[in-house]
Amino acid sequence: MTQVLNFVDGTEVPVSGTRTLDLVDPATGDVFGTSVLSEQSDVDTALAAAERAFAVWRKSTPAQRQLALLKIADAVEARAEEFADLEIRETGKIRSVVLDEEIPECVSALRFFAGAARQLDGTAAGEYLPGHTSVIRREPVGVCAQIAPWNYPLMMGVWKIAPALAAGNTVVLKPAETTPSTAVLLAKVAAEFLPRGAFNVLCGDRDTGRALVRHPITELVSITGSTRAGIDVATVAAADLKRTHLELGGNAPLLVFGDVDLAETAEGIVGAAFYNAGQDCTAGSRVLVDAAIHDEFVAELTKAAAAQAPGRDFGPLNSEAQFGRVRGLVERLPSHARVETGGNPAGDRGFFFSPTVISGLKQDDEIVREEIFGPVITVQSFVDEDEAVKLANGVPYGLASSIWTNDLGRATRVSGELDFGCVWVNTHGPLVAEMPHGGFGHSGHGKDLSSYSFAEYTRVKHVMTRFA
Repeated sequence: MTQVLNFVDGTEVPVSGTRTLDLVDPATGDVFGTSVLSEQSDVDTALAAAERAFAVWRKSTPAQRQLALLKIADAVEARAEEFADLEIRETGKIRSVVLDEEIPECVSALRFFAGAARQLDGTAAGEYLPGHTSVIRREPVGVCAQIAPWNYPLMMGVWKIAPALAAGNTVVLKPAETTPSTAVLLAKVAAEFLPRGAFNVLCGDRDTGRALVRHPITELVSITGSTRAGIDVATVAAADLKRTHLELGGNAPLLVFGDVDLAETAEGIVGAAFYNAGQDCTAGSRVLVDAAIHDEFVAELTKAAAAQAPGRDFGPLNSEAQFGRVRGLVERLPSHARVETGGNPAGDRGFFFSPTVISGLKQDDEIVREEIFGPVITVQSFVDEDEAVKLANGVPYGLASSIWTNDLGRATRVSGELDFGCVWVNTHGPLVAEMPHGGFGHSGHGKDLSSYSFAEYTRVKHVMTRFA
């Protein structure tokens, strides 16, 4: 049986208690190992190590931080197969997707933030008051507590640690309790190039996360997770006025207008909806389609979805709990809903769910308003552009959206009306390190990726010197 330990102050360490968490292979449902369950004393130890390291790392030059991140990127790239083995065992992902898409994106993000470390924007120094010179300093915030999700354990971990370290902060990262292994390996790899304690990993549960958030050493808290988890973090952090970075749930609308190629658009949407078994906060699961083409488009969408095979085109849901949640949303469908394809578990083992398309839905239906996080597409119709925008914006989430049309004017108008942090046109899902990712409303605040993310891990100080 595998046991995953914490990585603190440059080495793997056990915990003070004896409790553990089971690790389950979602492709089989079998327990293959355990991870340690960190308690308050373990949190204290990790944050103390990060605080000691901050005294050193904050004084490093941008060039030194850049070099360290570039070396970490090279090491992750060189050990891609090892990272993939761990990621697949705990998530059930398709191997080619992990190796060809996700790990290269991790490496790209590390290299981007390595460059960002040496390119800080700011107001020019000058004399804004006679006889006085003003300078703006961008400084690291301090020790950052970061909480990563289970849908992209390695990639989301990188998105958090890379900008924090690039800006001169130190980190204690808590991976999701079902997917800790790649975070620990990442910390091991990074330890060769960082001061001891600059990047630590604590395994644990929600109580471990809460202890990290409320600890007096923690200066900034970043979480990627559900809206419920984000509210919990924000509530605990508010008691000590800690800075928060919340990348939370999504319920992305895809607005399909009547001038598109139906088959091509259906294929694109199915790819966006079922990537990672739909376990993506930007998943293209809420389709809004022009009533004039509704029936024909649903037929194309159903055809494209039915051609997808669990285990070949996408993996299982991450856990029994998530499997039960998706199954429950489908089982509670109202009588006016129609399951066009799927709607049931797939296979005899593991947490696989069949590719599903559901039409005939209304705006106040549970499965329309709630984030699904599974291989399920819902379909609603609209009669005009105004109704399309109203339906799209009519949920509490505001992370991502897309417009499918050949009319450039319409795409420009509608993109300005959609209340989401990202709007794609004639595609859905691509992300690049140079562009920000983050939402509005119940999708949280703050940005991952891009120079905007880097800036969030800094604080602004004004220094004025009288020379007259």
